[in-house]
Amino acid sequence: MSEAKTVAWLLILPTILYLAFFIGYPLFSTFVMALSGEEKAFDTFLNLFHDKTFWDALKYTLMLAGVIVPVQLVLAIALALLVNTKFKGYSTLLYIVTIPLALSDVTAALMSYTMFSPMGYINKFLMNLGLISRPIYFFGFMYKTREFWVIALTEIWRATPLVFVIILAGLQSINKEYLEAADIFGFTKAQKLFKIILPLLKPSIMSALLMRTLFAFQIFGVVWMLAGRDIPVLAGETYYQYINLNNPKMASAYAMIIALITLIISYIYLFGLRSKHLEEGVR
Repeated sequence: MSEAKTVAWLLILPTILYLAFFIGYPLFSTFVMALSGEEKAFDTFLNLFHDKTFWDALKYTLMLAGVIVPVQLVLAIALALLVNTKFKGYSTLLYIVTIPLALSDVTAALMSYTMFSPMGYINKFLMNLGLISRPIYFFGFMYKTREFWVIALTEIWRATPLVFVIILAGLQSINKEYLEAADIFGFTKAQKLFKIILPLLKPSIMSALLMRTLFAFQIFGVVWMLAGRDIPVLAGETYYQYINLNNPKMASAYAMIIALITLIISYIYLFGLRSKHLEEGVR
């Protein structure tokens, strides 16, 4: 092995060790735990796939990810474009938008519950205006649809700043000469957005989408605090199986499903949707 290759391996060795000890080993241990016991090797997974709760959890996890991630991306791009104009007072808007980054998911859920509860701010405001005569109920098994949208709104508000920061950083790294050239050639704002800005933002958009989609499939705290098991999600059922039912095998099976989904999503983002200019750079 040449000296250059040796140096290269030494440089990436800490990363390899980190991935092996803190991701690889826990995943392997979880898989072994799911297959261990007196039952046949894959009986735990077969029982999981025959459980209606699992399919409900998968459905709601997919639904939440399908609503939250696209809305967050659109909002983040719009806010980044607005802040990047550096209008008077843009720094104040930047500060306000990023405040939720300091909040945990539990704190955000409690704030939402305070607003949407029967005697919360929203119901009081509507009743004071005379728009409703009695409180609107957003929580409870009978109001699962409302619970779902409250959870989605909470998660969008809480986590959009993360996507916004990544998009804004990418936007500010775009060479302004491209936009100046577009002005010379008479490009409209829409043409500059779709033919210059968004194509050049692809790496940032891909990074933000990957990160946010993976987090969306691990959503737990907001759902658990606002709806409990009224709206089951994969991470919530993992917690419930391990803590409440004391069933580490089934919890491990849920965890492996989450890991498998995130690996598939990562592969699709990294290899299936790779930007053309990145592929050219690799060549």
